[in-house]
Amino acid sequence: MKRSGPSAKPCSSFSSGRVGMMTMLLSVVRTERLLGLWKGVSPSFARTIPGVGIYFSTYYTLKQHFLQEGSPGALEAGLLGGSARTVAGVFMLPVTVIKTRFECGRYSYESVTGALRSVCRTEGPAALFSGLMATLLRDVPFSGIYVMLYSQAKASLPREIRSSASVPLATFSCGVLAGVLASLLTQPADVVKTHVQVNPHLRTAEAIRHIYTEHRLQGFFRGAVPRALRRTMMAAMAWTVYEQMMTSVGLKS
Repeated sequence: MKRSGPSAKPCSSFSSGRVGMMTMLLSVVRTERLLGLWKGVSPSFARTIPGVGIYFSTYYTLKQHFLQEGSPGALEAGLLGGSARTVAGVFMLPVTVIKTRFECGRYSYESVTGALRSVCRTEGPAALFSGLMATLLRDVPFSGIYVMLYSQAKASLPREIRSSASVPLATFSCGVLAGVLASLLTQPADVVKTHVQVNPHLRTAEAIRHIYTEHRLQGFFRGAVPRALRRTMMAAMAWTVYEQMMTSVGLKS
């Protein structure tokens, strides 16, 4: 099992020169075949499925506790979204760390359980929470901004659309709009978070200095397009399903 020390280089996707999304896609297919595009799918499932459950459960509980009736305003929606993401983020961070390292290609992990054992054995359980601050600085603002924009976009829909059969499509469209804006605003924090989780000896402030020194301001927006596509579609689909499930069981989302 390969072990990286403090002087190890950052993940290859960050330490190389400027690489476009299509160039990276072709490189992955060429070196790891088509299945390489699905590398890390099992830790993604292990993180996403319970993470979504924790997030929406926390969101609904907080909303029921603090907002007895009526829809939340922009500030209230942002606070609800950020609080729910904080709880889900802390609980699911170990899985996020394993997923990030598994996908990076720098570590020779053969399986998810093998990666977990290796991290705990060589770096200690605390390594599973590496990048906690950077993760929260990325995810909490994203969720807060997303829920705020999503709720306001949905509230601005004409009454005819909100009461028609096209509600799921309208909800999804609001989610896409909110997701794109929230992803772009929080992209710098995502770049910093990835650096910290891939390089466990790197602190958040050091990662920021490294990115700026190597790539200047544009370095904080590397990977913005694939991340915006991924997070936007995931969030839009999750909220659309959540809204429809709550409606089907007679609960107000």
